[in-house]
Amino acid sequence: MDKIKTILQEKKVQYEIIHHEKQIRTAQEGAEYLGIEIGQTAPTLVLKSEKSYFAMIVSGDRGRINLEEVTGMIGCNQLKMATPKEVQQITGYTVGSVSLVTSLPCIVDKGLFRYPFVYGGTGEPVSTLKIAPNALEKINHVVAFFGFD
Repeated sequence: MDKIKTILQEKKVQYEIIHHEKQIRTAQEGAEYLGIEIGQTAPTLVLKSEKSYFAMIVSGDRGRINLEEVTGMIGCNQLKMATPKEVQQITGYTVGSVSLVTSLPCIVDKGLFRYPFVYGGTGEPVSTLKIAPNALEKINHVVAFFGFD
């Protein structure tokens, strides 16, 4: 968590770390616990292509993601969800706790920009990062945006 705080402070972005007693496992649980709209929850998914891994930060109210559409946007032949073991190996975090601050090339859901703040992982199961969506570009290497135009 110290590494994440250092990056956030170096990039001069406003943020808040919210600690909770138990792990939040779903977007619905997060929305209820934090008293926010489900679309403000921002899980970080890890995707695997034929040559590398990507982080995809999505809005919690997004339904099914068309990975074929995203594949074309980033110039890969195929994208699929990384396995829980791969997520742990690549990020150091467990599925459900992957940080919004990532060293992986990042794909961001445009739907998050409807809100002043979004809430996502810190790498620790019992804390949540509150951050403005435009800060995601400052702290990550964003390679694509997807969603409504």
